Amino acid sequence: MTVPTSSPTGSPDRRSLHERIAADLRDEIMSGDLAPGASLPSTAQLKERFNASNATIQKALQILKDERLVVGRAGAAVTVREHRQRTVRPAAYMAPAAPGKPYRWLTEARKPGSRAHSTLLDVAELRPPADVAAALGLTGSETAVLRHQILSIDDEPVELVKSYYPLSIARGTPITAKRNIKGGTPALLNQLGFPPRLSVDRVSARVPTQEQYQALNLPSDLPVLRTLRVVYSDNERPVEAAVMVKAGHLYELQYEFTPD
Repeated sequence: MTVPTSSPTGSPDRRSLHERIAADLRDEIMSGDLAPGASLPSTAQLKERFNASNATIQKALQILKDERLVVGRAGAAVTVREHRQRTVRPAAYMAPAAPGKPYRWLTEARKPGSRAHSTLLDVAELRPPADVAAALGLTGSETAVLRHQILSIDDEPVELVKSYYPLSIARGTPITAKRNIKGGTPALLNQLGFPPRLSVDRVSARVPTQEQYQALNLPSDLPVLRTLRVVYSDNERPVEAAVMVKAGHLYELQYEFTPD
């Protein structure tokens, strides 16, 4: 049994040693200290660094392999996978796609030369989660239209999206139809007279739900990044609230600001 280590605050780290080793190496991969294509230190070096057995080091490396952060086989160097971490720029998605152009997420995801596509899973009228209902200003048992999709890059599921729209806006429009919308719903909302004026993101790290774990093909219960994005049109009217979930160990969010 591994004795928990303590942090500067005195709180013990109760994870097993191989989980702690994987966490340290994961952080170095995510920060770029171990860049894509770089070899990890040898097993002997890792054993010395972490004062661990060969079996413990191999268990730590297996975690990183399962998370698709590194590749390698027994007796060979373990290297960081290319293009595993993606930087998401939420500001790039706010403007609607130009007429005839694809949904802006697809355009941005394809920039590094990747294949990207969206799969519409469901369209339904229902009562949304409490935080979404509050964001849309729904009261009591008021419902909204849900468009549920999964976004994939190079045939790997990367983001689960549930977008909700007030019935007063969605009723009688393609939003309620179970088919893809050319340019995505932002372009359609713009055409319907609801141009985006403000987008507000609330981002949290959470343990994945069963649905998220399975849909995103997650290797473990590493946190996911959950974003609640509320889009406002003229007169601060909320026209869309989307819950977007992506694997936390594969993404970072980049926000850009200018002084007021």
